[in-house]
Amino acid sequence: MSVLIAIPARYASTRYPGKPLVTLRDPDGTEKTLIRRSWEAAMAVRGIDRVVVATDDDRIRTAAEAFGAEVVMTSPDCRNGTERCAEVAAALPGYEIVVNLQGDAPLTPSWFIEELVAGLREDPSAEVATPVLRCDGRALNGFLTDRRAGRVGGTTAVFGATRHALYFSKEVIPYTGRAYGDAEETPVFHHVGVYAYRPAALAAYPSWPIGPLEELEGLEQLRFLENGRSVLCVEVEARGRQFWELNNPEDVVRIEAMLAEMQRG
Repeated sequence: MSVLIAIPARYASTRYPGKPLVTLRDPDGTEKTLIRRSWEAAMAVRGIDRVVVATDDDRIRTAAEAFGAEVVMTSPDCRNGTERCAEVAAALPGYEIVVNLQGDAPLTPSWFIEELVAGLREDPSAEVATPVLRCDGRALNGFLTDRRAGRVGGTTAVFGATRHALYFSKEVIPYTGRAYGDAEETPVFHHVGVYAYRPAALAAYPSWPIGPLEELEGLEQLRFLENGRSVLCVEVEARGRQFWELNNPEDVVRIEAMLAEMQRG
């Protein structure tokens, strides 16, 4: 199956305007923008036929083309990254799987996406697939600390016996009612903001109205669930890597620390 990765990048983020062009510093002082790091993460994935940055902003286009990325300009009316990917798929038809690697997730390991694509190929009943990562106590405690401070630190997922999603939330679900040590395994799964779509489901998505759950949570993947489409949760392993999206300005320091840890490892 031919696979296209699209990296949606929007300048006018409500929570963090200009986020794709925020710079992240390596321990040696090297600075790269968030969008460049996300593109480099996409380029490291095996078995991918094409990688493009999808944006409606000329500042992002200029920055992306300067480091060698292919850019597809999309409408400013796209309400989220999935709608932006749908525009890319319409402009670049013929791919059997379209992957949405969100532009705020530069720490996404290549094997997350490789296993995601493999999972969608193996489950013909699934129309969309997305990775989930079992939280250790360190990650779960980070989520809970953010929520107590009024910040959204990430999204959690719950799924049934067939691994098809039941719900996604910015709250920490399921409720655990106890504390966990940093290295202890927990029953909470961190939803990794990457999606693999079959083209038909992706093409239908923009025509559906935003439902109440998507509006309340601000989570684009809930539109699939609210319209009766199956979303496969593919469990991936961190292999010692920490994972975090850049959701808030406070996350810059956290991600830079994780980049430093990766280089030391």
